Parts: sequence; structure tokens; C-alpha cells
Amino acid sequence: MHSKSFRAVVMAAAVVLAAQVAQAHPGHGAGGGLSAGLAHPFSGIDHIMAMLAVGMLATQIGGKMLWGLPATFVALMVGGGLMNVVGVPVPWVEQGIMASVLILGLMVAAAGRFPTSASVSLVGFFAIFHGFAHAAEMHKGMSAMGYAVGFIVATATLHAIGIALGLAAGKLASKQLVRFAGAAIAACGLLLFMHVIQA
Repeated sequence: MHSKSFRAVVMAAAVVLAAQVAQAHPGHGAGGGLSAGLAHPFSGIDHIMAMLAVGMLATQIGGKMLWGLPATFVALMVGGGLMNVVGVPVPWVEQGIMASVLILGLMVAAAGRFPTSASVSLVGFFAIFHGFAHAAEMHKGMSAMGYAVGFIVATATLHAIGIALGLAAGKLASKQLVRFAGAAIAACGLLLFMHVIQA
């Protein structure tokens, strides 16, 4: 997926999520939504590590997946957010997010050697947990539109940083560094499960 298509998916997803949230929460004020949405993906090491891993994995797979993989994450993250809004239960959200850090990190450490279909499926599956958690953090009185746009833009920014790191390593003939980064992300996921570090 080209960058223009990716931007179109991001903006369309923002509009859909915002419309659904606004319908489910009529009468809320307009304050603080954008800044809160922008901040939330950066507020925990679990979200940051998983987003960077998606970006790096996208560079390892390459081709259309360079933008297609992050776009898949964003689309299903919005789906997870909508599930929260309409009251569809998603069990084990925190465990799913921690698992995303561990497993996506391992996938990067394996240099994207999983089948593309499996990579896309896993990325999309984990995105639902992240989206559900993001929507759960929207407080009463926030701007739904601002919050939705904020957390989508922040997520896409973290993906772009991961992509930039992966591409830079490739140009420097240091793809092994990306694999080491993946191993470090996986180790972070393990430490999250062990409660050695907190999200």
C-alpha cells in the first residue's frame, strides 16, 4: 500500500471511529481529546514497543507490506476501539498487549521469516487489544473526534519511526541491528509478563 493510500486509510478510520464514539456518547464536551489521544500510545512502554516492532517488521517483509502492515494494524486497532464503544467484550486485554510486545519482538528478531499471511493475521489480532485499551482510556467530556484522530496519528507516527529505523539499518548494511532490536522488544515483553517492568 502506497503512502497516499495509507494516509487515506488512517483518516477514514479516524472519521468512522469518531462518528461511532460520538453516537455512543452524546453531549460530551470538546476539550482535551486530541492531546489525550496523541499522548496515550506514548504513555506506556508496551504500546511504544509494539508499534515500533510493527514498523520494523514491515521493513523486513517489504513490498506492499511496508505500508500495508501498519495500515492493517491501524484499521483493526480502530475496530478494537469500536468494540469497546459498542460494548463488545474483549477478554485479557492487558495480557494481549503484553503478548503483542513479546511475539512481535520475536518476529522481528526472526527477520520477518514468518509467512506474510501469518504476520498480517498476528499484527491485526494484536491491534484489536491495543485499540480496545485506547478507547477505554477516553474520559467523559473529551472530544471523541480529537481523541480518535490523536491516537491514530500517534500510532502511525510510532509505526513510521519503526519503519525509518528498519530502512536506515538496511541502508547501513546493519539489518542485524534490527534483529537485535526485535530481541530487545521481546525481552521487554517477557519482563512485562513477569511484572519486572510496568506498562
